[in-house]
Amino acid sequence: MGTGASISLCQSLSSVKVKHGKNKVGPEPQTIFGSPLDIVIKDTTHQPVPLVVQHTVEYLEEFGLNHTGLFRISGSAAKIMALRLKYDQGEEVDLVKEGDINTVASLLKLFLNQLPTAVFPEDLCTDIWTIFEANKNCTTEQTRCLKRLLSNLPEAHSHLACFLIKFLTKVAANSDVNQMTLENLAIVFSPTLFRPLAYEKQTLCYAMLLHMLQHHKDLFLQSSNHRVSPMEEQAQVRASQEDQNNRRDLGDVLAQFPA
Repeated sequence: MGTGASISLCQSLSSVKVKHGKNKVGPEPQTIFGSPLDIVIKDTTHQPVPLVVQHTVEYLEEFGLNHTGLFRISGSAAKIMALRLKYDQGEEVDLVKEGDINTVASLLKLFLNQLPTAVFPEDLCTDIWTIFEANKNCTTEQTRCLKRLLSNLPEAHSHLACFLIKFLTKVAANSDVNQMTLENLAIVFSPTLFRPLAYEKQTLCYAMLLHMLQHHKDLFLQSSNHRVSPMEEQAQVRASQEDQNNRRDLGDVLAQFPA
């Protein structure tokens, strides 16, 4: 399987409904908070995204989309730690009975914050930052730049990024009630999903995440199973330009003949 994620995967994952039963992480206890993402998926869940992410998102989609200040109000520290311990020990978890909206939202953020490597690793973002900033007045080029970033993510990170962005757009769709616009969500999640070491990169990471949220349909419209190199990107741009030139030339020729 390639490294990218398609919109169909996002839709299939984020459309799962909450089952008001008990969710079990796996047959064997496994510490998942603070473990590398690929290890969590391989050794614990055997799912495209970690079960703690799937469970919390399912819960929030059913109960939290109209909750004012979602992700901005901290949950109960005691409940968060109790739920974390259960997931780490592979115990059965029932978020409906044991959690509440703010606690479950905080649990999701905690898991993402404790990943050893951010969802968007800094070593893959370095070149992208420069290109994205240089094209701040060109939406098309910025989208192409972010497609390149997404296509080069490790598979586990790519699936998780796609899943989360799809979910956050659902949250923003209810911003008239929950007050969490795309801008507010980008403020809350950009430090978590990017975790830039340099302070001056924080504003840039905010702009990149906001662009992803605003243009998620363009970014995930087609599968990114193939890694796109800079040379391939340039070739695609040249091919597009040549096609446009050919169309103009054909139009000039046809214009010489009467209708």
